[in-house]
Amino acid sequence: MKWEHAIKDYVHYLRIERGLSENSIISYSLDLKRLLSFLESSEIAVSPIAIEKDTLQQFIFETAKLVNARSQSRIISGLKSFFNYLVFEDYRESNPMELIESPKIGRKLPDTLSVEEIDLIISQIDLSKPEGERNRAIIETLYGCGLRVTELTELKFSNLFFDEGYISVTGKGDKQRFVPIGETTQKYINIYASEIRNHITIKKGHEDTLFLNRRGSQLTRAMIFTMIKRLVEKAGINKKVSPHTFRHSFATHLLENGADLRAIQLMLGHESITTTEIYMHVDRSHLTEVMNNFHPRR
Repeated sequence: MKWEHAIKDYVHYLRIERGLSENSIISYSLDLKRLLSFLESSEIAVSPIAIEKDTLQQFIFETAKLVNARSQSRIISGLKSFFNYLVFEDYRESNPMELIESPKIGRKLPDTLSVEEIDLIISQIDLSKPEGERNRAIIETLYGCGLRVTELTELKFSNLFFDEGYISVTGKGDKQRFVPIGETTQKYINIYASEIRNHITIKKGHEDTLFLNRRGSQLTRAMIFTMIKRLVEKAGINKKVSPHTFRHSFATHLLENGADLRAIQLMLGHESITTTEIYMHVDRSHLTEVMNNFHPRR
């Protein structure tokens, strides 16, 4: 079996049987191609069926010089998954990655913004330009609904249920969830839709897409990242801010104001509440407040 064939079959398995998002599939594929590149540069001629633990350890050792512990851990996890697939399909009898351990990494707490910092970032938007109203609506939606950047770029008009106060979101693995949307966010989306979007020549296939670029096509993730980076620089905020920071801020502010962790999990679309529990560590003062308000011995 050739590597190209094995990787193609594995990608098909991830997409069809496991239902992973395209971003996750791309990450898995890139890690396998990194391994393939290492084998070629090292002049190691070995198939995915015959490769052994020693060669993989050598690859991991060399990779560790180039990436941080978190990336190294992800690569090891991806390789384990790939060889488990080969075992599952009876191409191999055992997984050569089985006894290879990932480096221990600390749990990274998410960066968050205060409400004042979010308002400051929004105030940097030039509303005299057509994209200004769009950009304001984008940030209000990221923060107001706690969306991932891909969920935002793929948001459709048909996903908006303003009368009911919800939007339908397609998350990781094409899983759908309903997220409440506040009146403020609805207001800025409506302003953008009626005053800006209605005057754009929309390309075929994007008629239902909510947020569009100047050419009438769906925005890319990179466009959102670039727009936010420029606004943060203008605001003079010395934090590493990405679209995901608004999602973290959404969850943190809900928790600080007394929201139930299970409700936050459902709104964020986390499969496991363990993922949501990271927000309990962001501001420990919330735990003290809960104790003082609800414990009989407070």
